[in-house]
Amino acid sequence: MSTDLETLERQLHRDGFLHAYVWQDGPNAFYSDHKHPVETAHIILDGEMMLTQSGASQTFRAGERCDVPAGAVHSAKMGPRGCRYLIGEK
Repeated sequence: MSTDLETLERQLHRDGFLHAYVWQDGPNAFYSDHKHPVETAHIILDGEMMLTQSGASQTFRAGERCDVPAGAVHSAKMGPRGCRYLIGEK
């Protein structure tokens, strides 16, 4: 595990996220509308993710973080190179 990744995981834990793990999706992977029972944080490590919630879409790239409140309906589409990201779950 790289020092940068360890630093990001520590930050998530300081922010109250109990679990943190790396996830990777292939090019143009898509998750239709869904929700999670807990708040989640996604820190993009490589590639990009377009997150849509509450009717608004925003693209997040390496180094950026997006948080999704517990119970919020959202969808996600990965970029043409896929996306590797650190997930935090409360």
